[in-house]
Amino acid sequence: MTGKLLIAHPSILQDMVFGRAVILIAEHNFEGTIGFILNKPTPYTTSELIPDMDVSFPISKGGPVEQDNLYFIHNRPEIIPNSIEIADGIFWGGNFEIVKQYINNGNITQKDIRFFLGYSGWSPNQLERELKENAWIVSNNPYKEKLIEKAHSDFWKEKLEDFGDKYLIWSNAPENPEMN
Repeated sequence: MTGKLLIAHPSILQDMVFGRAVILIAEHNFEGTIGFILNKPTPYTTSELIPDMDVSFPISKGGPVEQDNLYFIHNRPEIIPNSIEIADGIFWGGNFEIVKQYINNGNITQKDIRFFLGYSGWSPNQLERELKENAWIVSNNPYKEKLIEKAHSDFWKEKLEDFGDKYLIWSNAPENPEMN
C-alpha cells in the first residue's frame, strides 16, 4: 500500500476533510497508515510560516492530524540527507536545515518538493475497513517522482476520469450539490 494513491470515493463527497481528496500513502504497516492529501491547498506559503525561508512555496493540507506541524515529500534524496523512500522516486522528510538552504539558493524548486500542514492517519486496520466500505479507490502512482508537480486542485477529477464509466458523472459533480 505504501506509495499508492487513495482517491476519495464519490460517496464521501460531503466529508469536509477527505471529500475529493487524493492521498499519497507514505507509510502502511501493522501500526497503521500515514498519508498526505495532495490536492487541497492552504492559504499559506513557506515564507509566511518559516521565518528564514526566502522563497514562497505553496503549502497543502496534509490531513487532520498534527496540523501545527510541517511535513514534506520530495524527489531529491541525493542532496537531502536522512530521507525515507516512500516508493517510485518519492521521499519523505530529511534534514530540514539543508532543505531550507537549498530552497533559498535555488537548488530545490517546486518541482522537487511539496509541503503539508498535518497528515492523514489511520489506526491499525482502519484503512482496510474503510476500503471494504468503499470509501476509497486505490491506484498506483503512474507519475512516479513527477507526482510532486502533477497533483493540483483538479487532481481528484482527473483521477476519476481515468477510471471512466461509472465515475465520469461524479467527476463533473459540483462541489456543492445545491449549485447543481
